[in-house]
Amino acid sequence: MSETMNTFEAQQQGRPTGPLVRGYEVIIGFETHAQLSTASKIFSRASTAFGAEPNTQACAVDLALPGTLPVMNKGAVERAIEFGLAVGSHIAQRSIFARKNYFYPDLPKGYQISQFEIPVVQGGAVEFFMPEVKGVAEKKSVRLVRAHLEEDAGKSLHEDFIGQTGIDLNRAGTPLLEIVTEPDMRSSTEAVAYAKELHKIVTWIGICDGNMQEGSFRCDANVSVRKPGQPLGTRREIKNLNSFKFMQQAIDYEVRWQIEQIEDGHAIQQATVLFNPDTGETRAMRTKEDAADYRYFPDPDLPPLCISEQWIEQVRGLMAELPRVMAQRFVRDYGLPEYDATQLTQSKAMASYFEQTAKACGQAKLASNWIMGEVSRRLNTEDRTIESAPVQPAQLAAVIGRIADNTISNNAAKQVCEVLWNGEGTDVDAIIEAKGLKQMNDTGALEAIVNEVIATNAKNVAEFKAGNDKALNALVGQIMKASKGKANPQQVNDLLRSKLAG
Repeated sequence: MSETMNTFEAQQQGRPTGPLVRGYEVIIGFETHAQLSTASKIFSRASTAFGAEPNTQACAVDLALPGTLPVMNKGAVERAIEFGLAVGSHIAQRSIFARKNYFYPDLPKGYQISQFEIPVVQGGAVEFFMPEVKGVAEKKSVRLVRAHLEEDAGKSLHEDFIGQTGIDLNRAGTPLLEIVTEPDMRSSTEAVAYAKELHKIVTWIGICDGNMQEGSFRCDANVSVRKPGQPLGTRREIKNLNSFKFMQQAIDYEVRWQIEQIEDGHAIQQATVLFNPDTGETRAMRTKEDAADYRYFPDPDLPPLCISEQWIEQVRGLMAELPRVMAQRFVRDYGLPEYDATQLTQSKAMASYFEQTAKACGQAKLASNWIMGEVSRRLNTEDRTIESAPVQPAQLAAVIGRIADNTISNNAAKQVCEVLWNGEGTDVDAIIEAKGLKQMNDTGALEAIVNEVIATNAKNVAEFKAGNDKALNALVGQIMKASKGKANPQQVNDLLRSKLAG
């Protein structure tokens, strides 16, 4: 860890600090365990299927019973390579497995097979946008230290045993990719944004199903605080955060707790802590070990993992288009802002929905605005995914086409969308006709309304001519009311300004 810290300190020289909390800078690093999507375990043929009866999927190899030998799962290695390629990492052509020695009830063999000195994936970065603030979304990049292969331990069960603990070893030996970052994050908001992006990457390329409730994607946050410019503070590790909501709550509480401890004159002790979602608090589970405490040594039963350049290129050739590559294509081919392209590639389904819509209507930016705005709003309200959206891409494209050719206004388009969404109609043009939503395109009739409003609103006219632009909005509102909302707002604005300038 000291090497990482030194590297971090050296690379932070002259860089601005993050947002301060009561005068303290927050430093966050992440360790994420992504369960790999193989059908069998990392060193045995036992099944990795979730939900089986306790101890029905633990075999002799997983328990390291005498006479057994672990054999590397090729599929797990390929998934590690895929991840490394997705985040721009170096894939080590030779890596070593080690025994991480510790005793815990759910690890009866007394050690975990992991990687220590030479991991399979080295370096890389995860880039993402922060949530918009006042219409501006800041781009961030979190550096990765490593991603290494290892086996999972079993699971301790407490719910069904009064005063006792049950042990389920089904999970023992399940392949994991542990993804470790530099301590580059500066707030809980940034940490959550990173975790969401990482979750998107591993599910997009299909190496992990990302089910946080089932433990397929487990995040540990290393949190410390310091005064700006001071050495790194003592970190505490918040274990097994299984939702993005709890992740933010846990980090925020931990930051406040550490600051209060320091302000009260107490030293922070390195520890592993758990978050209780019922109380919203973290509590220490055990003191945190350092690498030396685990007595790592190369596993004598496993030879070095050798990955040829040919194998790497073979995996690369079979990979689907990556989200960052697709986002770059959306910027290049559709002229989208980088932020829009990134948001539209949050999932393959979202990206496909956009691309179908954009191709059908030829209005990529309008399509982006509607999908990120009205469609996403309705999906979030109803807790639905884009796959189950009642409005199909072709229908949305038809709505956007009628906005683009000035048949309907944006507000009228929302009414059409409402009908489509509720299943009360399927044909966009028929809905427009039935509801009388067509914009007024008769310039003579519109001009007559404008003249009438100008004549009957002398006060607003005088205020606008005196330099009060807000008075124009009042006039526009009167015209839209008189036209029963059918006038083209832009046309109204232009005509008004032309007449009032004369």
